[in-house]
Amino acid sequence: MNSAPHIRTLLVLGRVSNLPTVWSNCLAGWWLGGGGNYWKLPFLLLGVSLLYTGGMFLNDAFDEEFDRQRRAERPIPTGKISAKLVWQCGFGQLAIGAMLLLLCGKVAAVAAVFLALFIVLYDFTHNFLTASPWLMGACRFWVYIIAGAAGVDGLNGFPIFCGAALAFYVVGLSYFARRETSRSPVPFWPVLLLAAPILLALAMNAGEFRQSAIGISIVLALWIIRCLRTIFLGGEINVSWLVTNLLAGIVFVDWLAVAPVISHPMSAIVFLALFGLTKWLQKFVPTT
Repeated sequence: MNSAPHIRTLLVLGRVSNLPTVWSNCLAGWWLGGGGNYWKLPFLLLGVSLLYTGGMFLNDAFDEEFDRQRRAERPIPTGKISAKLVWQCGFGQLAIGAMLLLLCGKVAAVAAVFLALFIVLYDFTHNFLTASPWLMGACRFWVYIIAGAAGVDGLNGFPIFCGAALAFYVVGLSYFARRETSRSPVPFWPVLLLAAPILLALAMNAGEFRQSAIGISIVLALWIIRCLRTIFLGGEINVSWLVTNLLAGIVFVDWLAVAPVISHPMSAIVFLALFGLTKWLQKFVPTT
């Protein structure tokens, strides 16, 4: 057993290739909460990032026996890091992340506690609870709540509704992800959940905002279709590839959420950069 785990081991445990999608969640929720309060933004981004990576560490800690049987390439089964250290790092990151979010206000702090609880509950139950994807969706929802509360306008309806739409999208991709370690057929119905952000955007955005919402909805829809083309057209389905790309699509969901509040050129630069960063990191660090 290595006493000092290699940096790549820590990156794999934390699924850091997904962090740009977490940052895009934070930025979208923060903008929907009015933006401003720029001094809170670093604490928001770092605090939520630590909650995410801490949750991913605990995911492997809870899955130690499962991974020994079905995912022997994971860091704990291969002996690259001890289970004890993974437990310590996981809970340590959750604690530090929650403390940092105290600096974003009382509402953000309370939401951070709920997020931490949902993270642990998901990690504990996801291998045996059929409805666990809804817990995963709830985790991303709480990120929007935290970020919205950190904005100058505070928590309002926009982060709540947009966070709920993102949650449905994440639930959909999580049901696909469950097929990575099972031989059961890939279901079709989660596609309906993936469409929730588009339906909400078209319902909420009117007048001058509708054109922008339609444009970004087309981008998201085309990306979803690209990811699911083997489901639509038939053929061999690579679930890992499908889930990896749907995870990157979270950035497009966030971009669509801010269509009414952020100018199109600015939002395009920010979210396309985060999407590109996500795809680049996915080349080096597995997403699941």
